[in-house]
Amino acid sequence: MNFTIKKALIAVTDGYTTLDVQVTDGIIAAIGEDLDVIGTAIDGEHKLLLPGFFNAHTHSSEKWQRGIIPPLPLELWLAHLYDFSLLDIEQVYLSALGTAAETLLSGGTSVVDHLVLIPGKELETISTAVRAYQEIGIRAFIAPLIQDESLTAGMPKGKFLENHQPYFRSTAETLAIIEEAVIKFHRPEEGINILVAPTGIQLCTDDLFTGCIELSDRYNLCRHSHLLETKAQEKLALEKYGCSAVEHLNNIGFLHEKTSLAHCVWLTDADIQILAKTKSTVVHNPLSNLRLGSGIAPILKYIQAGVNVTFGCDGASSNDSQDLLEAIKIGSILHNVTDFDYQSWITPRQAVKMAALGGAKGLGIDEKLGSLNVGKKADLVLYDLTNLSLLPRTDPIGLLVLGRPVNVVNSAWVNGKQIIDHGNVTTINVDELRTELFNRSQWESRGKSPTVEQIEVHYRRVMGLSIDN
Repeated sequence: MNFTIKKALIAVTDGYTTLDVQVTDGIIAAIGEDLDVIGTAIDGEHKLLLPGFFNAHTHSSEKWQRGIIPPLPLELWLAHLYDFSLLDIEQVYLSALGTAAETLLSGGTSVVDHLVLIPGKELETISTAVRAYQEIGIRAFIAPLIQDESLTAGMPKGKFLENHQPYFRSTAETLAIIEEAVIKFHRPEEGINILVAPTGIQLCTDDLFTGCIELSDRYNLCRHSHLLETKAQEKLALEKYGCSAVEHLNNIGFLHEKTSLAHCVWLTDADIQILAKTKSTVVHNPLSNLRLGSGIAPILKYIQAGVNVTFGCDGASSNDSQDLLEAIKIGSILHNVTDFDYQSWITPRQAVKMAALGGAKGLGIDEKLGSLNVGKKADLVLYDLTNLSLLPRTDPIGLLVLGRPVNVVNSAWVNGKQIIDHGNVTTINVDELRTELFNRSQWESRGKSPTVEQIEVHYRRVMGLSIDN
């Protein structure tokens, strides 16, 4: 589709200016004043044009547990999630559509889905997510979540050593599934990308990590993983490796310029230097870190060290939302309480750049996406500056990042194809999606999960918490 956005507000170094943008064959062809209309004319007056953001870490299928898991730290929260998250293929499809729609309606045109796989239906799970993302049209980076150790292996042993049950699927079988998924579904030119994505050091052996490195090198794939989300994982890494998790992952070769790492809450200054040297990307998930009590990642230190940082919503039951603008706001202002030197605080313009170009850089595609430049792909979002939540008029990007914008996305394009028009998703029937999500769920509350009851005492012991008699 060819189109020309007329009179859109665009940020420039010294403020804002009103310009036209021509898009041909999915590429930004020209940016300037009074350009000829090529294709369809789009009214950009009183609208802010920005590159699409990246929801750079989420788990789409967690949507079915949103709002119901009680306040728990990650290790116990996971046990609760596993006990109650028996998924079927239709749920995978609907939750991927829902995650994509919520991302698009909050400024994101790309999503990194650390996709939970249904045991025994791993390839069907991946193909179902692919189908959903292709239907709605968002740019998708599907990172099948893999591990080769069981849940209790993810907790530090301390002096209370536990016997861990072997994982139900071998490392070799898991890697074979990922390779088959790459062969069948990895189509970057069609907006579908497969990543290698071991869940993290807490549930993965070195054999799984090195197998992922080999697949990444062979097929030129991005790498994605959780990293040091919790204090417990920091303790575990020292037990497993005798060094930090960052140092270990660097030693085995997992870190490089196309590696993105979610959370990174418990890193040392030496760890930060390793990330900077390897050009790895940190995906900041502030809301889930707060929700699970994981801590506040030292994002300002990362930025000052030259580490690339972007934002993610995380899964919809550890954040309970896929509002990317909300994650960007909290992820920006949260750090005003961690560093009293206000000159290092994140500005709204920095936050927007982190969400767009930072996301693209973490996936090795910053030459193609992430900024408004001629020759880049047309993943674009127009925000309605006449919306009540963006008024009265002051600084448009400041209002977008620091305010509480509601229903402000007027239009969005992915690869030049319009996905949102006048605030409505055009590629799928959102009313039907809402009906399906409603009908396949019920109002409910839950007691404590059986697995939490089994492992909570051990967790409290190794974390130095008191134990009730």
